[in-house]
Amino acid sequence: MISRERCVIALGQVLEVLIGGLMSGVLYSLVALGFVLIFKASGVFNFAQGAMVLLAGLALVRSLDLLIARGFSPWTAIILGIGFAAVIMAITAWLIQRFVVGPLVNQGALTLFMSTIGVTFVLEGAAQMIFGSDVYPLRLFPTDVWFLFESHFPGGVLVNKLDVWGAVIAGILVASLAIFFQQTKTGRALRAVADDHLAAQSVGIPISWIWFVVWLAAGLVALVAATVWGTKLGVQFSITFLALKALPVLIIGGLTSVPGAIVGGLIVGAGEKIAEVFLGSHIGGGIEYWFAYVLALAVLLVRPQGLFGERIIERI
Repeated sequence: MISRERCVIALGQVLEVLIGGLMSGVLYSLVALGFVLIFKASGVFNFAQGAMVLLAGLALVRSLDLLIARGFSPWTAIILGIGFAAVIMAITAWLIQRFVVGPLVNQGALTLFMSTIGVTFVLEGAAQMIFGSDVYPLRLFPTDVWFLFESHFPGGVLVNKLDVWGAVIAGILVASLAIFFQQTKTGRALRAVADDHLAAQSVGIPISWIWFVVWLAAGLVALVAATVWGTKLGVQFSITFLALKALPVLIIGGLTSVPGAIVGGLIVGAGEKIAEVFLGSHIGGGIEYWFAYVLALAVLLVRPQGLFGERIIERI
């Protein structure tokens, strides 16, 4: 017969794994939000979002190092560094709109997708050529842990403070983007452009300006993601592969849903952690590297547009 103490310990372990997985999923969602934002507003699947996170992170960490070396206080350096990185992302957004996306208006989805793959390699090379290719530590958020529910579970439940910060930031981003899309004139124009570029142009919506705004917003989301992931992993080339980790999140949540990016991230994060801890010992390690893709495939078979995605109806 299983003792009550062993049940409590097991429950505490499950709770700790679940909370850790949910928090990790929120961090995936920060990257997925950039994909959703551009696809929702322009119909372009932006494969370059991971490279944009790398560029924003490098711009931020290198400017912080320079400012602190010049004698600026930490808070002043952080404010100026974030401002500098935001300017870099604004310039990047303008260049992408002016020389890549703008000339391809009204082209097919595959053409636009391939153009973002080219942007990915350009951004990766330019970022490392300008800011360097070393691993740069970034410490904007606390990385120590809390031990919660110590009165209920032996040793408590471990929760990383960085993950909590990521969850708070993701919540603020989702609320802000929802208000932007639903309540502002520019947000409604963005949705109109996504539905039909030609129709939007015919009613006087400036496509070039709208696409600059959406790429700028995606760049700022990439900057936010870089602050969290840079603190977690250090700012390094491997951050670009976060784009691949965000793909199952997008498939599960839906390419057109901002809340879906969060829910998809929570499902992926919790699912892969639970599978790794409780199934990994039975079927082999490394399950967290492929579990999300299997889960995404299952969702595709049942609901191709994702849990919160808009059903596409084509009339012929």
